[in-house]
Amino acid sequence: MTFGEQPAYLRVASDLREKIANGSLPPHTRLPSQARIREEYGVSDTVALEARKVLMAEGLVEGRSGSGTYVRERPVPRRIARSGYRSGAGASPFRQEQTADGVRGTWESRSEQEGASPEIAERLGIETGDRVMRTRYIFREAGEPMMLSTSWEPLAITGRTPVMLPEEGPLGGCGVVERMAAIDVVVDNVVEQVGARPGLAEELLALGGVPGHVVMVIGRTYYASGRAVETADVVVPADRYRIAYHLPVR
Repeated sequence: MTFGEQPAYLRVASDLREKIANGSLPPHTRLPSQARIREEYGVSDTVALEARKVLMAEGLVEGRSGSGTYVRERPVPRRIARSGYRSGAGASPFRQEQTADGVRGTWESRSEQEGASPEIAERLGIETGDRVMRTRYIFREAGEPMMLSTSWEPLAITGRTPVMLPEEGPLGGCGVVERMAAIDVVVDNVVEQVGARPGLAEELLALGGVPGHVVMVIGRTYYASGRAVETADVVVPADRYRIAYHLPVR
């Protein structure tokens, strides 16, 4: 087999990836052994090993202790709608979007006060160490973990108010816009930035992923007259979900 200029291990990985995609190597099938790859493609043991590592890092195969390496079941990606705030709904965007899609979602949350890290302080436009309310969420769809979220709100804005705890009090569970409006803070803008990175060990453990899996991260910040009133990181497993935006034309 002629490999040209591309590194041999990438060409081997590409061919095996194509076999997985077209069903020649269906889910739960054992991947060819290192010796077989070496013989079939005419490459060294090192190249065969590196090709297998590529497929494992991509989440296409998984190692089973004492048994070998097998093709993983590939989930059909599902949609997570991002349609922004809709007034009068009395719920957070997650709850609004789950209802719109006819899905029964559940979630758990925990809020704690902490000093703002340099990164969070920059996002909120406050000083490092200023007190913020950090709330961590895990969202589930039909019992399956689907999304993690961590939000931070400056206690200089919400402290000693009925909305200090996002999931408790008279407006517990409502969205940021409605909660802020209750303390006369008018949210007029929201910015989201979407990126991707390898999932952290604790994220993948919570979401049911495996080491090497990629997650999408949505960095969201709400503003009121140019002042940040909440910022959050939303983490979604990239192999199971697609982010769909519904943006009105003005």
